[in-house]
Amino acid sequence: MKMGDPEEAEEHGRRLILHNFLSFQECKELEFIHKSNCTVGYRPHVFSTTLSHLIATNSAHLIMPFVPIRERLKEKVEEFFGCHYELFVEFTGLISWSRGSSIGWHSDDNRPYLKQRDFAAVCYLNSYGNDFKGGLFHFQDGDPATIVPSGGDVVIYTADSRNIHSVDEITDGERLTLALWFSRDATYDEDAKLITLLSQNFLHDNAPELCLPLPASSNMYWFSPDQASSDQQLGFDICWARLHVLGYDLLFHQDKSYCSNMSELLMEPLRLTRGDELFEHEFINILHALQVVQFYCWKAPDFKSAKVEETTSVVFLSQSQRERFVCLKSLFAKDVRLVDSVFSNATFVESARHSFNWVDFTIAIAMWEDYARKLHRELVMSLPHWRTQQSIFNVSLDEK
Repeated sequence: MKMGDPEEAEEHGRRLILHNFLSFQECKELEFIHKSNCTVGYRPHVFSTTLSHLIATNSAHLIMPFVPIRERLKEKVEEFFGCHYELFVEFTGLISWSRGSSIGWHSDDNRPYLKQRDFAAVCYLNSYGNDFKGGLFHFQDGDPATIVPSGGDVVIYTADSRNIHSVDEITDGERLTLALWFSRDATYDEDAKLITLLSQNFLHDNAPELCLPLPASSNMYWFSPDQASSDQQLGFDICWARLHVLGYDLLFHQDKSYCSNMSELLMEPLRLTRGDELFEHEFINILHALQVVQFYCWKAPDFKSAKVEETTSVVFLSQSQRERFVCLKSLFAKDVRLVDSVFSNATFVESARHSFNWVDFTIAIAMWEDYARKLHRELVMSLPHWRTQQSIFNVSLDEK
């Protein structure tokens, strides 16, 4: 699919398919946010990133890229279903489906606690065949019977029994989506809840440290093959796992192999290693390192044409340092093969590994800091307007 193609829309009963609704860069930015912040999800082998979670983990600025997309989607839903100014965004979340995940026939309002959901919008951030296998979306009745996910496309439909649907099992890779639900009931307005959280937790200051993430409790990041069990004798930490599949290992300044408190370990300062090399830059915690690494993956194509003189500090690992991070692996993952099975998009992983160099990575750290500060400033300037209107919307900011 060419991203420059004109938008196409097709009506099938009470559903709408929009092609190329999100740009390639919008999809990649949301992928960066998800892969650097997600927690274990609501179903086995599913991972999620909610806006409230971003606020709670000191990454509130990362809600800014969602704002114009939410507005555009809400306008499309209201226009198509003829309910202008009647709807509220009930939930916004990034959701990824890894190998083994699926969902059978259901409607999106099929539980008593979901009856407020009137409409749904699912935006695909990557594509069937290129990024994952399996994961086709099926409607039980009407046309189209099957949706083949393609990055940038969106499917909009009523959340009731008129649009019962299912998703095939993912057999390889990771299927990424942005999902929104809309309600006519103002008591379920997500905006009001988010503005309250921002008011309670957000400090109105441009200090750089406000852009540094703080991990949540470790059970939110612990993947278990049996999701009904919280047994940490099985599974792995997904923050560590996402670093591992891209070729990184962790080294703490002090020997932490004795540490049994995973939540404490996630908060410890650390450095990154690759192969025999230790990068001497210190990260404040594992989530900080993960955000920079995923930002580097997102922006790596920009470095191909960049000619920047940059120095970096890399040393060879000592034998004792090697032994330390080998011990740490057993804390973060009880089965490394399971990590490779769950995050199994070999094409992406190999590309990310082969294109790596420490000089570009050093540049990416500075770019990530600038990116975070820019979004932080936008949030600081937008929040008073959101409070006044009790609504999250795209504020036209005077940069002068």
